[in-house]
Amino acid sequence: MKKIAVLTATRAEYGLLSPIIKGLQDGDAFDVRVIVTGAHLSPEFGLTFREIEKDKVKIDRKIETLLSGDTPAAISKSMGLAMIGFADYFSENRPDALMVLGDRYETLAVCCAAMNECIPIIHLYGGETTEGAVDEAIRHAITKMSYLHFTSTEEYRRRVIQLGESPDRVFNVGAIGVENALKTRLLGREDLEKSLNLPLDKPYAVVTFHPVTLEQETAGDQYAEVLKAFEAHPELQYIITKANADRDGRVINQMTDEFTAKHKNAVSFDSLGKVRYLSALKYAALVIGNSSSGIIEAPSFNIPTINIGDRQKGRLQAESVLNCVPETAAVSEAVKKAMSKDFHQEGEPVVNPYGDGNTTEKIIDVIKKTFVENRVDLKKTFYDIR
Repeated sequence: MKKIAVLTATRAEYGLLSPIIKGLQDGDAFDVRVIVTGAHLSPEFGLTFREIEKDKVKIDRKIETLLSGDTPAAISKSMGLAMIGFADYFSENRPDALMVLGDRYETLAVCCAAMNECIPIIHLYGGETTEGAVDEAIRHAITKMSYLHFTSTEEYRRRVIQLGESPDRVFNVGAIGVENALKTRLLGREDLEKSLNLPLDKPYAVVTFHPVTLEQETAGDQYAEVLKAFEAHPELQYIITKANADRDGRVINQMTDEFTAKHKNAVSFDSLGKVRYLSALKYAALVIGNSSSGIIEAPSFNIPTINIGDRQKGRLQAESVLNCVPETAAVSEAVKKAMSKDFHQEGEPVVNPYGDGNTTEKIIDVIKKTFVENRVDLKKTFYDIR
């Protein structure tokens, strides 16, 4: 059996990786080792490793890396702790491959440790652009360390090849988020109300707002503008999932707590988990914020998204996505437009550019052909597109 280590540091990341983890565990080709780190292990961010245990997925190792601060210095130190902790893990366990998803800072540190141990890296979702976030640089750096690449669109596949990766190691498989949206067994409306402890008796928005990490200390000011827009629309309810462990994420989370304490039409959660989050999207009137889920998952539910600011700038978008600046008047106007019949007719299908929902099967097939048949050669040749 080939030993595949799978890294997860956040609630959203695990929600995307979970069908692949379970798919790899089926059969006798792979010994899957799930390594948990980062915000999963923090009480402040909801101890979301419990969601993994609830799924009956065995955790091979919990590696603490997250400091309590979210300053640039604290994040750099957390990356250092990740390199130290995972250097020991990889030295002791020597997996045949490491699977990572996305573009977080701790993921970059872990990939550095794996690269030094000559462990092939399987990277999900390179080639994407998010011009407002430091994730952009991290994502491209991980691409260059990785051996096998899975992208969510053909345009992103071409971009990975443009970075010098050989086309025979780069595969467009679509987004797992779309697969989750289409195939996860979701809660009924009544069960969702009980789970959220919130009567869903009027239209509601699902809200997630993260810091724009390439801007200097704008999170508080921008989020204050967003919350003022919510006050201008008391006809809506707001289900808010808190920000992640990025720089200034704690600023947003404190403001969320203060807002929900004063407004009966708003509730907040450290994490909804995959099933509750997707169930909330299913019955939502719209999505508001700057999370990638508003770009990738929400269109599969035929609901509009208001994408605020530059965090997701550069991503491919469905026609159901409205973009606006982080100012109260602009957000309020976008809410009016998204709720209007002129913008989106109920039941009208939205074309999602992120695939057909059969992602896991494609990924596992490629991994089997690559690793079970021993096709790995880490001495990569730079692929020149000329």
